[in-house]
Amino acid sequence: MKQAIALTGGTGFVGRHVIDIARAQNMAVRALTRRPQKPQHGVTWIEGSLSGSDSLKQLCDGADTLIHVAGVVNAPDRKGFEDGNVAGTLAMVDAAKAMGTQRFVHVSSLAAREPDLSNYGWSKAKAEKVVAASGLDWTIMRPPAVYGPGDGEMLDLFKMAQRGFVMLPPEGRLSLIHVTDLARLLVALLPSDETVTSHIFEADDGVEGGWTHKQFARAIGTALGRSIKPFSMPPAMLKLASKADLAARGGDAKLTADRVSYLCHDDWTVDPAKRPPGNIWQPQIDTPDGLRQTALWYKKSGWL
Repeated sequence: MKQAIALTGGTGFVGRHVIDIARAQNMAVRALTRRPQKPQHGVTWIEGSLSGSDSLKQLCDGADTLIHVAGVVNAPDRKGFEDGNVAGTLAMVDAAKAMGTQRFVHVSSLAAREPDLSNYGWSKAKAEKVVAASGLDWTIMRPPAVYGPGDGEMLDLFKMAQRGFVMLPPEGRLSLIHVTDLARLLVALLPSDETVTSHIFEADDGVEGGWTHKQFARAIGTALGRSIKPFSMPPAMLKLASKADLAARGGDAKLTADRVSYLCHDDWTVDPAKRPPGNIWQPQIDTPDGLRQTALWYKKSGWL
């Protein structure tokens, strides 16, 4: 009998890759969607949202496990983050319990380690508490910066690098993970095992100590075949830039005031002690190769 998984965020950047990995392993996928989707072999689309209890129960019906990817990364205020990340997670926990789906793999963020820096981090930390108190068989995964083909969040960095420069937050370090590696990990965490249940994991590309902001910017330049100049911006300039982005793109702005708050933190690297067990998962994509792959996809897709 095929393993059946329920998935939120299946139409998003990470979720689409999770579906690909799950289907490659012959799993049946039930995926939540806000709007009609084209038929996809092995995928049952469930129309609804995180605020619809009936659709969430339908999503979990017959599912052995659930991967909760969906969440809010940009919102105008704290309430927007709370509705999407906290209330949405609580609704998924309630639906899973109601339908007997015991295994719950939750996608959080490194931002949850510093809940006082941003509304986003605060909401992700609060959602983690909801999951940990659920009574379900849970595992929490905190990804660092996720990149790869189809990613819209880092596109602006590639666009700047294409012009020969990259404007950066104040000097600091970050960890990275390719979206395919992240999707493989989420699927690898599905089996219930004492080495993964009731654990919070942080996974990356395996680079010890992560990347400095300038190293990462130069790696993007190399992926594009360009020599670039990275510039570290002070917080005040980033705040001005966020206002300009809001004026230019409105609700589609990427550099929000809330995002500036956590971008200015100097250490977004994973804790090596929280990496997943090596016998369960190892990163397979070196970041320079992954960035080249991403740049090529952007160009072929007309994004660059």
